[in-house]
Amino acid sequence: MTAASPAREQAGQPEALAAVAATLRAAGCVFAEDEARLLIETAATPADLDAMVRRRAGGLPLEQVLGWAEFCGRRIVVDSGVFVPRRRTEFLVSQAAAVLRARCATTPPSTTVVVDLCCGTGAIGAALAALARPDGRPIELHATDIDPAAVRCARKNIDPSGGNVYQGDLFGPLPTRLRGRICVLISNAPYVPTAELTLMPPEARDHEPRGALDGGGDGLDIVRRIAADAAHWLAPGGHWLVETSERQARAAEQIFRGAGLDARAVSSFDHGVTVLIGTRRD
Repeated sequence: MTAASPAREQAGQPEALAAVAATLRAAGCVFAEDEARLLIETAATPADLDAMVRRRAGGLPLEQVLGWAEFCGRRIVVDSGVFVPRRRTEFLVSQAAAVLRARCATTPPSTTVVVDLCCGTGAIGAALAALARPDGRPIELHATDIDPAAVRCARKNIDPSGGNVYQGDLFGPLPTRLRGRICVLISNAPYVPTAELTLMPPEARDHEPRGALDGGGDGLDIVRRIAADAAHWLAPGGHWLVETSERQARAAEQIFRGAGLDARAVSSFDHGVTVLIGTRRD
């Protein structure tokens, strides 16, 4: 049995846990005790722990300090300066998995092409690669992001599943052979209206790339850009799923329909999020 590190040994010491929690609480961390446990369990040495506590108390997102985020039951690598996957996005994954299961049940056996645009850490693609194989069919996974740091991070999460990650703007870097073959297109594109960025928590506003948050005047600029090409890349009957807010859903539906897609909105009260599902007409 491997001996526990000095930092992890502190996890069983109430005074050490209390000291870390007090520091975090003073810095405004609402879940100070829970965060303290995670930091102590993750740190390899007492010096590492001290550095991690300072970074978290300084406002860095907890996931960037830990180097990982819990997402769909998996630990997703999260590097500094990269958009942190939100738990609400698990609803988008569940909807995409349901679409994949339905497609597998109603179409002849073939390779299922899945593409994740604006992939960030690659959390969505990694989760789908692990979840959505109901009949053993292979999933051909591709992901893109314009941010080099996000691409480096996404490769750590997607490469183990055999997926491919490309750097570039939306569909731009994808192999042309995928045109008209995408079964499921997922895009957790930025959808915060520009004027509302100042209302976001400081840890997101100050430590995540603006390009991963800013969706333009009404928050739907990137959705419009994707819509301009989506129908050309989707296979007949293929689906495009987008995370958005309930108040943006009606406008997003109009964008989908203007792109030649049937559209429906599905909302989750528990997750506080709405997912738009578009289907290319055969």
